Amino acid sequence: MTSQTTVDTTGSGDKTPVVPSDRTPDRGLRGHPWLTLITVAVGVMMVALDGTIVAIANPAIATDLGATFADVQWITNAYFLALAVTLITAGKLGDRFGHRQTFLIGVVGFAAASGVIGMSSSIAMVITFRVFQGLFGALLMPAALGLLRATFPAEKLNMAIGIWGMVIGASTAGGPILGGVLVEHVNWQSVFFINVPVGILAVVLGVVILTDHRAENAPRSFDLLGIGLLSGAMFCLVWALIKAPEWGWGDGMTWTFLGISVLGFALFALWETKVREPLIPLALFRSVPLSAGVVLMVLMAIAFMGGLFFVTFYLQNVHGMSPIDAGLHLLPLTGMMIVGSPLAGAMITKVGPRIPLAGGMACTAIAMYGMSTLEKGTGSGVMSIWFALLGLGLAPVMVGATEVIVGNAPMELSGVAGGLQQAAMQIGGSLGTAVLGAVMASKVDNDLAGNWADAKLPPLNEAQLHQASEAVQVGAAPVPPDTPAPIAEKITEVAHDTFISGMSLASLVAAGVAAVAVLVAFLTKRGANADAAGPGAGHI
Repeated sequence: MTSQTTVDTTGSGDKTPVVPSDRTPDRGLRGHPWLTLITVAVGVMMVALDGTIVAIANPAIATDLGATFADVQWITNAYFLALAVTLITAGKLGDRFGHRQTFLIGVVGFAAASGVIGMSSSIAMVITFRVFQGLFGALLMPAALGLLRATFPAEKLNMAIGIWGMVIGASTAGGPILGGVLVEHVNWQSVFFINVPVGILAVVLGVVILTDHRAENAPRSFDLLGIGLLSGAMFCLVWALIKAPEWGWGDGMTWTFLGISVLGFALFALWETKVREPLIPLALFRSVPLSAGVVLMVLMAIAFMGGLFFVTFYLQNVHGMSPIDAGLHLLPLTGMMIVGSPLAGAMITKVGPRIPLAGGMACTAIAMYGMSTLEKGTGSGVMSIWFALLGLGLAPVMVGATEVIVGNAPMELSGVAGGLQQAAMQIGGSLGTAVLGAVMASKVDNDLAGNWADAKLPPLNEAQLHQASEAVQVGAAPVPPDTPAPIAEKITEVAHDTFISGMSLASLVAAGVAAVAVLVAFLTKRGANADAAGPGAGHI
């Protein structure tokens, strides 16, 4: 018997039944749910890895291509910007044309862009093709969730999303480890070249295994004005967040872009109530659990991505670790996410998402508080405790928030829901980097001059102090060439102490964000539409 769910997709109050396609699944490999999971996991792994693997390669890229600190930031920001702006539209493309085709196009484009970056001879070329990586990554991420939602029945969906979340979490946290190995033993280009064979594998598996599932009510047209308004609003929001540290949070340009973003979102919301087939039916957000899941994903990403950005600099520049050693020190984080994600999926299936999500964010808050206590002399054992607790906290959130968002959306909007989930994470990551970066910069600017004077170091003029502050914000010691050893030692001590004070404050802010997320988690509940599984969902 096929289950039906009704949803108001137009905002008019009319309810339309959502009926999964009754197409008989192909026998053999094609359309097999667990093989589908493996296939999409291979593709998603590339996108998740590239969110963090580049952090370890950034110092080597900067040295080899003569990049400034601002250039290095754009290597990450360009990727996140392209992802965040296009994810929801890309999800709609999957709903309209099929998630299989969208996924395969995304994989091919992502792998090709990665190969071009590996052959780049200028920082401008690297940044340009990081944008293309983001655009193609936006195609495959929501499509992967759409394929899982259509393939697995309700009782298996949490476990599938748990494994999917495990891949994303492990890839995100494991990026620094793999990046460290590649940068130290090969070169920074290999960080991008590795995506080429992985992409080829994902395409081969996709052609052989994936099959298209389309809901009866799949969209037949495009809301072009809606796409334009949403993309413009998202761009202005993320652009303001990226540029705010440079312009200043009180600067007119920052508030101009934020104001345009708010206006764009307002016009988008108004238009979506008028159009026949809206890009995002606003009725989706009448679901408190779905809205809470989106907010929870944003808050989680702020704490996680913002915190991880500084940890890599702490390990390499303060502790003087090699890239591979820095990656290995993050192994407890990776390991707990690998172990915790499928367990979280099983737990959420049994007891629902609220308790695991609230518990996960509580663990995250405690871990971020613990990271605020890190010092220059903190040993590996203490660091491992906080990193492991962070991984344990993030695992149920990655799984549970995803299920809450996708499971509370109707089948024909699974791609849009997947885009919402990923867009929330990317916006949260950009917010985390921008806001926590601003906290770090403010603390360093406030403390550096005084710490420098207290150490009785040679005075700096305003320009020199600004340059020194930029170096200290990433944990580097601004030691001029041919500086006598005793003076160099003092400069290094001041730089590291100042950096750690900034990182401590940023970690406390992240802990506060995670604490707020605990309360949001209690607004979630199991997906109301999760039983509207796709064809073949019962053939596992």
